[in-house]
Parts: sequence; structure tokens; C-alpha cells
Amino acid sequence: MLWLALYLNTFFQFPLMPAHATGDAEPVVTWLTEQDHDFGEVAARRPVSFTFRFRNVSRDTILLQTVRTTCGCTAARYTEEPLAPDAEGEVNIEYDALQGGAFRKKIRVFFDRQRKPEILWIEGEVDR
Repeated sequence: MLWLALYLNTFFQFPLMPAHATGDAEPVVTWLTEQDHDFGEVAARRPVSFTFRFRNVSRDTILLQTVRTTCGCTAARYTEEPLAPDAEGEVNIEYDALQGGAFRKKIRVFFDRQRKPEILWIEGEVDR
């Protein structure tokens, strides 16, 4: 079974879930910012960024394991140190459009004590 988990993690980039994950019952964070950010109109090849902020609302220390974006035009930086209860963390998303048109990108945020990822969105319109 371990080989299957390692295979899936390697080829499909699913984070391994620890035995202490709480499941889907209660989220471990509350978002202090919107979870769906609209950049409005942006210029092509001019990166824009937004920082999503969250608070640990669980009774345990949590760790943001990883952040997955849906394309190479979107990059993420995030709080890497463990967060005690009531501590705050950040997920900074940078979007660099190469082509004009509307965009909507999904960002998945994985915490060690929660099986389902938190979902963030960015959207906007790139000038042609």
C-alpha cells in the first residue's frame, strides 16, 4: 500500500495525509481575506500578486504542507513554519499572463490536519 501512496504522490503530486488528519468535519483555518480574488484588468507580461491570509482555528499546531496551482503562469509562496492555535499565515499568489483574455485559476492549499484542500481562486481580464 505504501508503494501506491508513493507512486501517486510522485506522479500526481498528491500530498501524503498523516494519520492525525481530521477528515472533512472541521476546517483547521479561517480565512481573513476573501477566498476569491478579482484582479480586474491586468497587463500581459506584468505580474500581479495577492496575499491570502488565514488563522489557525484548531486546538493544535498546524502545518501548511503545500500549495498547488493549475498552470505555470501562477506561482505560490506561503508560510512554511508550523502555526500554533490562533497564529496567522499567508499564501501569496503571483499571476503572470502571457496572453490576453479572461482568466480564472484555482489554487489548492493543503494542511496537515485536514484531508480536503482549501480552495482559493484568482481571476481577471488580461488586456490584449
